[in-house]
Amino acid sequence: MTATVVDDKIVHYEVLGRGRPIIFLHGWVGSWRYWIPAMQAASVSYRAYALDLWGFGDSAKEVTDYSLQRQTDLLLGFLDRLGIGKIALIGHGLGALVSTIFTRKYPSMVDRLMLISIPFEISSVSPRLRNPSSLADLADWLLSKDPLTEPVRLDASKADPQAIITSLNSLDAMSVLPIMDIFATPCLVVHGQSDPAIQMTTDERILAMSENVHQIILEDSGHFPMLDESTKFHRLMADFLALESGESPRQLQLKEEWKRRVR
Repeated sequence: MTATVVDDKIVHYEVLGRGRPIIFLHGWVGSWRYWIPAMQAASVSYRAYALDLWGFGDSAKEVTDYSLQRQTDLLLGFLDRLGIGKIALIGHGLGALVSTIFTRKYPSMVDRLMLISIPFEISSVSPRLRNPSSLADLADWLLSKDPLTEPVRLDASKADPQAIITSLNSLDAMSVLPIMDIFATPCLVVHGQSDPAIQMTTDERILAMSENVHQIILEDSGHFPMLDESTKFHRLMADFLALESGESPRQLQLKEEWKRRVR
């Protein structure tokens, strides 16, 4: 296990590959571990980091650290401790919210970001996620029966349920939509068509956002597109990361393999 210290508390992380840095941030169910296939795919050309946010996996668990703002502070402290400069961010669920807030606060540090299963406002979140009866129940609800999903099930029980509740309470006090409307950083939004936890934003609302924001729907995915359609997800991730710095992800719709899935 690899770890560093932020604000006098342990932050667990893992790293693969060499090259420009990419940070993977997990969602409300699981930990860094379910990013392993994506990290392996990215590590051919990039240095891929994945960390456990406060309250999850093997990072510290203190209730005062579970707000979206404190999770964002964790990311800043992590980058500072490791001496990492400009990054690409790939966040899922909770990690997508943290990535968005971080980019709003520190735009010069983020070259691009990929937001997976992000709720733009609290009304997009299923009550079942907001008030989990148990972590095992959430895992059973959101995960298909597949060997790729086992890492999520294994680490789901490590989370402090209050970390889920507190972060969603933070979202209840804000809306991500105004941030996205003026985003200057290239941003690719990815949703699974059959996600039971997060309601996707309409095509019309996405088109009304900054021209730097683009959405792609993976039709055979639920809440975990990176596991449900891993091959397609890795191809899309590679295409997005290969864009020239500052180039809008909306040009991804010109690629033949994505035309059918672009909304």
